[in-house]
Amino acid sequence: MSYFSYENNGRGGFFGSIPPAIKNIIIINVLVMVMITLKENWMITNFALFYPSSPFFKPWQIVTHMFMHGGFWHIFFNMYTLFIFGTVLERIWGTKKFLIFYFVTGIGAALLHTGVQFIEAQVYISQIADGSQQAAAAYQALKYTPTVGASGAIYGVLMGYAMLFPDSVLTLIFPPVSLKAKWFVIIFAVIELLTGISSIRSVGGGIAHFAHLGGMLFGWLLILYWKKRHRMY
Repeated sequence: MSYFSYENNGRGGFFGSIPPAIKNIIIINVLVMVMITLKENWMITNFALFYPSSPFFKPWQIVTHMFMHGGFWHIFFNMYTLFIFGTVLERIWGTKKFLIFYFVTGIGAALLHTGVQFIEAQVYISQIADGSQQAAAAYQALKYTPTVGASGAIYGVLMGYAMLFPDSVLTLIFPPVSLKAKWFVIIFAVIELLTGISSIRSVGGGIAHFAHLGGMLFGWLLILYWKKRHRMY
């Protein structure tokens, strides 16, 4: 996630300013990170998200992978962004509605990511039938490469913030660029789409670009649904 500068005008102490859903999500992510440090292989094989044809796949991974991260900076930027923007959304929507939004975007991100993997897998299977050893290796890598991180849900939170506050000015610390929230989200979406397409055949490339897009897409769709049903607030 990109590192934003944002002014927090909340009253009270630091921990007192964090609403319950945000606070508990951060705590769970930190505890899971500690568990990964202690028992990495067991945690990854059981709780990271694997492609459904992988022998490591388990249904609950579609949720548990959202609380896992690949390192300090991965969890730091995700949780920092969640704190900055998720706090605003939870205060507006309330804890229950925010949690619904968070899990819909996170699970939606996993579904789009897996859907793209399915398309890749079909291509590999077709090429394997033609005798391609490279495709066989790529298919094996696809099945055994885990996906971890809350980034899909975090991108959904960014989409939610941008839809509620499109003209709010955000500033990146690096590079020091200021833009309205709506333009940041559009730029992020375009970048993720282009990088996702360009790396679609790079199995295990390290970044699940279509998961990021999935989080934004499902966040956008859910907010449109709420607006149409007059259930935004």
